[in-house]
Amino acid sequence: MITRITRSTIKSFIKKNEGKLIFKKLSNFDGMQDMVDTVKDSFHPARKPERVTDYNLGVDGAWFVGQSRDYFKEFKNDDLIGYEVSNCCGSFILAIKQN
Repeated sequence: MITRITRSTIKSFIKKNEGKLIFKKLSNFDGMQDMVDTVKDSFHPARKPERVTDYNLGVDGAWFVGQSRDYFKEFKNDDLIGYEVSNCCGSFILAIKQN
């Protein structure tokens, strides 16, 4: 049975895996171009932002818009497992190393 991925799923994943999270930004809103553009980034340990808000859920570089405007899908490769998040502000991956 496939379960629906929600904001609560992501929030729980972040809390459960604090200190083990890996982050990669895929795209970001660029005000100079007035559009979301691809970002060259690599996976790196997730950091806590200076200020934790409902918009970042405690992950520096993450941005959640809420109100059913965030889109989630599972992410998995040979080394990592987690979630890809996308919205009008960009997209990113939150993952942990597989056992």
